[in-house]
Amino acid sequence: MNTSISIPCGHDADKRQWLLAAGCAGGIASIATAAALVSSLAPSERARAAGGPVEVDTSDIPPGGAKTVEWRGKPVWVVRRTPAMLAALRGHDAQLADPHSTAGQQPAYARNPERALQAEIFVAIGICTHLGCSPTALPAGSANPSLPSDWPGGFFCPCHGSTFDGAGRVYKNKPAPTNLEIPPHRFAGDTRLVIGEDAIAA
Repeated sequence: MNTSISIPCGHDADKRQWLLAAGCAGGIASIATAAALVSSLAPSERARAAGGPVEVDTSDIPPGGAKTVEWRGKPVWVVRRTPAMLAALRGHDAQLADPHSTAGQQPAYARNPERALQAEIFVAIGICTHLGCSPTALPAGSANPSLPSDWPGGFFCPCHGSTFDGAGRVYKNKPAPTNLEIPPHRFAGDTRLVIGEDAIAA
């Protein structure tokens, strides 16, 4: 004798609706969880900005003036050198540890006496290569026992006495082992400097 159990039609429809609703809710929850996970894995705007190129407007830097910007969490100096500052880069190679920038502290296009893509605009990471202190700019003729008597102007690290000329080249017998680092950079216009991207070789 066959016995069959039948479920009333209305009950079956209610069950289907409940299962459908539960499935939809679960799917929405899964999508929301996945979206939150992806969002948490994506870098923040600040993190992206810290690693990406930084554009600098150089139009407001007066002759002899400078501005400091942040790139990859490091201070980068942008200095507009005067003709006198450029002339002061000559004549003291014998006092420098690496006057010809043979160490890899700069891109190939900045391996010149000015250590710059354009002589007038000097771009350098403002961190001493000794222990990571921050040097300060001192003009020519500044009086300091740690400076050469004929100081042509440049940068002085007060922490341990390292001295660098106006192109960031370190003087001999100083704690800093290498010249200041020159970051990759290029010009995107007359007054637009991009730090973090290499110039295209001509």
